[in-house]
Amino acid sequence: MRFVHTCVRVRDPEASTRFYGLLGFEPRGRLNFETAYNLYMGLPGDGDTLELTVNHDRKKPYELGEGYNHMALVEDDLDALLGTLEREGVKPEKPPYSPGGREDVGRICFVADPDGYRIELIDRAFPTPQDPAPTAG
Repeated sequence: MRFVHTCVRVRDPEASTRFYGLLGFEPRGRLNFETAYNLYMGLPGDGDTLELTVNHDRKKPYELGEGYNHMALVEDDLDALLGTLEREGVKPEKPPYSPGGREDVGRICFVADPDGYRIELIDRAFPTPQDPAPTAG
């Protein structure tokens, strides 16, 4: 078994493909349905891991609900990416920070796509921080 893709519903496909393009995603293809179509995108060297679903005639924003939180991407140069995003009007929720205050695990920040989906940007690959395993006794 392997992970294939994440799907998000979008209202403005041009704005969404532009936003995800800034994050490094490349357009891969389109699949048409009677009432909607999917735009597939992927990062260089990876599969079509992002599916943008566009429902015809959708005018009002999607309710994101309280269950969805974010998807995460590792970036080799977080500061450069944030500069690129800012020139396009995209600002992080707050400046990059170290999760749990742990400087040893690097920095993260969150941005939102045109539909409000949160994206975690991770500065270079680092292991997911974990609390130490409980000791016996």
